[in-house]
Amino acid sequence: MITGSTPVTPLSPARRDRIFHTGMAVACLLTAFVGFGPTYFFKPVHPSPPLSPLLHVHGLVFTAWLVLLIVQSGLVRADRVDLHKRLGIFGAVLAAFVVILGFMVAVYGARSGASADGMVPLAFMIFPFGQTLMFGGFVGVGLWKRRQPELHRRLILLGTICLLTPAISRMVDKRSVLAMFLTLIFVVVAMVHDWKSRRRVHPVYIWGGVILLLSGPVRAAIGNSAAWQSFAGFLVG
Repeated sequence: MITGSTPVTPLSPARRDRIFHTGMAVACLLTAFVGFGPTYFFKPVHPSPPLSPLLHVHGLVFTAWLVLLIVQSGLVRADRVDLHKRLGIFGAVLAAFVVILGFMVAVYGARSGASADGMVPLAFMIFPFGQTLMFGGFVGVGLWKRRQPELHRRLILLGTICLLTPAISRMVDKRSVLAMFLTLIFVVVAMVHDWKSRRRVHPVYIWGGVILLLSGPVRAAIGNSAAWQSFAGFLVG
């Protein structure tokens, strides 16, 4: 008896990219669920301090962005680029709300006395403020470069990764420095994927990783400066 097997067609680099980015989008959402689970997602069954309406709206919009990222990645994977482009208009509007609410929550946090690593609230405000700026920068350029899919999807992912640090910090007892380094793991994973699938790392991951790595000490230095604390004090009122 002669038996045979159907040869397995290897996935193309483009196909592997689509599968990978869908997986990364799911990983981002799971990270947010774990980090913010006790204080937001599972709040009805996990006693915690009440949240202000601003924080509720911020949580809803942030979650919507992560869900949208999964949907958009899935549409590309399913070759529904037409629907992906239409939904991208909603994504651009949603990203704008993420930025606006990010700044508002940063100011609200300073007013409420939020801090970490021994920093005073006005100094610590630079961290959520800076993370919102990085999200807006990466995603804004990603939307501008939407006709260059390889660049577009990587910039959108980088912007989303920037938002994960607060969730990760809640897993490590709000140690912001450690949380920053753990956030970089997502970028390293993306770099490894690029290397394994294409034998090269896309420059946007290299530059994005450097920006994320340097942003921690840079923000700490700025936050502890008199000029920043004067500006932050003005915003907090």
